[in-house]
Amino acid sequence: MSALADRKCVPCSGGVPRLRGEEIERYRTELRDWEVVDEHHLQKRFKFDNFREALAFVNRVGDLAEEEGHHPDICFGWGYAEIRIWTHAIDGLSESDFILAAKIDRL
Repeated sequence: MSALADRKCVPCSGGVPRLRGEEIERYRTELRDWEVVDEHHLQKRFKFDNFREALAFVNRVGDLAEEEGHHPDICFGWGYAEIRIWTHAIDGLSESDFILAAKIDRL
């Protein structure tokens, strides 16, 4: 499991530079199947056997997001949930995005 998942998301009010290139790749290698889109956000599609399982997963992600103070965009329906994560204050990726993704993978 990723050591990222053992860390805590840090709130960002802006003023922090976005991660780029090699920094992003270094963090991405610690994740399972997350896609980096345009060096802007992480995304992953999770599959489930039915709507109830997808909803339960989304609720667990919501609880985790509240605990971490870092909130992803979530779209879900019958048998799937799609998660997108980025740091809104800098309109790009920060370390906290990768931490949250690693924690979501542990759910």
